[in-house]
Amino acid sequence: MRDISPALACRFLRRRVKPRLSFAQTLTEAARAFALEFPYETPEGGFRRQRLGGVPTEVCGVGTPLLYLHGGAFFAGTPKSYRPIATAFAAMGFQVFTPAYRLAPRHIFPAAFEDARASFAALAQEHAAVALAGDSAGAGLALGLMAARRQDGETLPQAAALFSPWTDLAVTGVSARENEGRDPLFTRKMLKIASRAYLSGASPRDPRASPLYAELSDLPPLLIHVAEDELLRDDALRFAASATEAGVETRLSLWPAVPHCWQLAIGVMEEARASLREAADFLRERVKSSTGP
Repeated sequence: MRDISPALACRFLRRRVKPRLSFAQTLTEAARAFALEFPYETPEGGFRRQRLGGVPTEVCGVGTPLLYLHGGAFFAGTPKSYRPIATAFAAMGFQVFTPAYRLAPRHIFPAAFEDARASFAALAQEHAAVALAGDSAGAGLALGLMAARRQDGETLPQAAALFSPWTDLAVTGVSARENEGRDPLFTRKMLKIASRAYLSGASPRDPRASPLYAELSDLPPLLIHVAEDELLRDDALRFAASATEAGVETRLSLWPAVPHCWQLAIGVMEEARASLREAADFLRERVKSSTGP
């Protein structure tokens, strides 16, 4: 399959997906708009199912254990729909665990957080070294569970790679307004609807939901990739600045022209492959340095 340009991908999303998200009357309709299929190569051994900390989980690949928390604004997404990213990591030497954490509106905060934390706890009990990654809402869950485990004195992953993390469910970032016309996928209104559906009255500044407000000292090394034109740009920038100030090794990259969670397009976009290669290298190096030769 031939590659497509980021401009073409953004144009498709702006014309075909963003209107469906913007005018959806229910979260079910919005979730259908999210249900895009991206090409991927099935890894050797295929996909296996297990329960990880009580959470249904899809597993693929062999190698360094990697917990991947998928996005979907807390109301959409499944391990199957994020197979392109999971299989890419599997091809680069990771055993990828993608939990099907509970989603809103049926399951409200802190259900997704509890599932993410239970999944990581189970993996950390079985393996001395674990990597962590996620995108959008899943990246926010990853950061929230790390902050919570650090606060409780529990084992942390050796490193984490975060793609366009949603770190502020209060939606206060300047880019949530400035980029509304440029973001090919989201509107500020849609982010607020998703936030309210998940929180169901809980504070949007609870650090388990919005890790931007968490205590960040002593977190493991972080790699963060975010698109320049997306609404969540400042969620990533502000979190990276706070983490750096707290003494956390933080590598932040701003990517021009690409859409939110462009990593899903690994089969048709070089920028997706480049982002995932950099993330895999970052995680592999940090895990290796923490465990020795």
